Amino acid sequence: MTLFNQIFQFILSISILVILHELGHFIPAKLFKTKVEKFYLFFDPWFSLVKKKIGQTEYGIGWLPMGGYVKIAGMVDESMDTEQLKSPPKPWEFRSKPAWQRLIIMLGGITVNFFLAWLIYSCLSYFKGETFHDNSRFESGIGVTREGEMMGLRSGDKIIAIDGKPAERMETSMVNMLFANNVTVERGGEQVTFPVNEDGVAEVIKANEVRLYFSSRFPAVVDSVSSASAKEAGLQKGDRVVAVNGVATPFFDQMTAELHKNKNKQIPLEVDRNGQRETLAVQVAQDGTVGFRPDVRLMLDELQKTEVVKDYSLAAAIPRGFTRTIDALVMQVKQFKIIFNQKTQGYKKVSGPIGIIQQMPEQINWEAFWSFTAMFSVWLAFLNLLPIPGLDGGHVVFTLYEMIVGRPVPQKVLENAQMFGVIVLLGLMVLIFGSDIYKLIFPH
Repeated sequence: MTLFNQIFQFILSISILVILHELGHFIPAKLFKTKVEKFYLFFDPWFSLVKKKIGQTEYGIGWLPMGGYVKIAGMVDESMDTEQLKSPPKPWEFRSKPAWQRLIIMLGGITVNFFLAWLIYSCLSYFKGETFHDNSRFESGIGVTREGEMMGLRSGDKIIAIDGKPAERMETSMVNMLFANNVTVERGGEQVTFPVNEDGVAEVIKANEVRLYFSSRFPAVVDSVSSASAKEAGLQKGDRVVAVNGVATPFFDQMTAELHKNKNKQIPLEVDRNGQRETLAVQVAQDGTVGFRPDVRLMLDELQKTEVVKDYSLAAAIPRGFTRTIDALVMQVKQFKIIFNQKTQGYKKVSGPIGIIQQMPEQINWEAFWSFTAMFSVWLAFLNLLPIPGLDGGHVVFTLYEMIVGRPVPQKVLENAQMFGVIVLLGLMVLIFGSDIYKLIFPH
C-alpha cells in the first residue's frame, strides 16, 4: 500500500503539471488559429492507452509517463515528422505564423508552470501557513555531525546569515548552505564568517545527510544498550552521559566528538543515574561508539521549542507565494553548482522517476503533495527554458534569432538541431533511468 500511495501521488502530480503545461501551448495556438493535431498526456510510442479525436485534434493518454506533448501542424518537434514541411506553408500551420505569435505559443507552457507554482504556494501559505524551525531559537546553538564540521560548522554555533543574507529558517538553511560561498555564525559570543568547504559538502551529499548534518542539541541519555561491552561496563537505560574521559559533555554532539578521539580505547565514562554520579570503564569501538542508542525524543523535544507557525492573510499570502516561487527557481539554478562539481559529485545523486517516487510520502499527505507539485512545476519551467533543441527553450532561441536578424533559421538547421536535441535528451533519460535502476538493485 505504501508503494501504491507513492506512485499515485507522483502520477497525479505529473498529470496535473503536464496537462496544464501543454494547455499553455494549446490555448495560444488555438487563439492564433494554429492547427493542433495531437494533445497527449504521457508519450505514446507505438500505441496509446486511450485516444479520441474531437474536431481537428486527437486527445489521448500514452503509456510512457515521461511527460506529454501537443503536436502542432507545421512545427519541427520531437516527433520529427517532416513530411508536411516539404509542401508550401498553410495558413493554419505554426511556421506560417508571425514570429511573435510563435514565441507566445512556445513560452506558454513555461508561463503556466511559473504561475501554477505561484498559485499553489500562495494557497499553501494562506490555508496552511508555514511551519519552520527558527534558527534564533536554538538557545544552545546547533549540534553538528562530522560532515557538518567538515563544511566549517561547529557544535554550539548559532546561524545568522548565509552569503550575507539573514538565515531565519533551519530547513532552508540546511539546503542553502550546500550552495553557499560563506556562512556567518555566532561562535563563542562573537560573529564569525567562514567559507563553506566543498569537501564537507561532498561528504554531506555522499552520506545522504542533506537535511541531517545539524540539528538541536540534546543531552546524551541512554535509550537502549546494544553492545555486550556496554552492558558489561554497566551502562543502563536512562543513564545520562555527563563526561567522557574527564571532559564534560552536556550534549550528545560533544559526547560523540570525544568518543571519536578515543577510538579503540578503554576510557572512563561518567554518567548521571537517578541523580547520582557513577564512573564506568567502557570500551570505545573502532567507529567511535560505545554501543547504545540515545533517546531521540529529547532531541525532538528540543527541536519542538524552536518551531514557529506563521500565518498569512490573503493579501500577504500572494506576495509570499511569489517569493517562494522565486526561491524555488533560484534553488534549481544553484543546484548546478554541486551537480557538475568534481568535488561534490552531485550528479551521482540525481534521481529519475523511480528515485522521486521513493521520496514521495508513504501516506497520502496533501500538503506535502501540493508543495512537491509547486516545486516540480518550477523545475519544469526552468528545465524547459534551457536553450536546448527539443525543449521549449530551444524553439525560443531560434525564434528570437529570427526576430533579431529579420530572417528565419533555415529549415534544415532546425531539423538537424531538433534531431541532436532529441538524441541528447533520450540519452539523458536512459542514463537517469539506468542510475535509478542501479540504485534500486545496489542501494549502497
